[in-house]
Amino acid sequence: ALEIAEQLIRSSAVDIIVIDSVAALTPKKEIEGEMGDSNVGLQARLMSQALRKLTSAISKTNTTCVFINQLREKIGVMFGNPETTTGGNALKFYASVRLDIRGSGTAIKDGEEQIGKPTRVRVVKNKLAPPFRKAEFDIMYGEGISRTGEIIDLGSDLGIIKKSGSWYSYNDTKLGQGRDAAKATIKDNPELAEELEKLIFEALKENSR
Repeated sequence: ALEIAEQLIRSSAVDIIVIDSVAALTPKKEIEGEMGDSNVGLQARLMSQALRKLTSAISKTNTTCVFINQLREKIGVMFGNPETTTGGNALKFYASVRLDIRGSGTAIKDGEEQIGKPTRVRVVKNKLAPPFRKAEFDIMYGEGISRTGEIIDLGSDLGIIKKSGSWYSYNDTKLGQGRDAAKATIKDNPELAEELEKLIFEALKENSR
């Protein structure tokens, strides 16, 4: 998989490559070996060697390479954070940006059906911009990041959408009682969503100056 990724990067045929996931990358020796064989550090060595080659290719082609990883717990850790990621420390060192993505809060439901999950993202490393920033948004199944949820949250933070108690409103228009009702109103009114989105972008540009 990593050799294919390297060939694609060197070809400049793609702009982004997503490797899902680091934990599933299996060294050749492990594939050819028997169940129960000890393969300590094989994956870490594989990642270290591969990233040295990939980094060189990426710097020449400006291809974005995204590695999705999983959390594991260290055994016997009494103090500090027991969580760690698979594949050794090489990926932590070579990565330009590292994001810690976790679910937060209760599931989003439509009646009894679970349709989404509130998500919190923390930037744990960033060589390109200030690190340790946080963001929260809804991930809707089959849709991705909720556009209407972002409009409600950013619009409220910037004062474009007014919140009084549990009611949300824009100018003289009542959007709904509760965040989910306001999201539904905006989703059913594409023109209103576009207008709010435009105002939010303008406000964000103004604030960034």
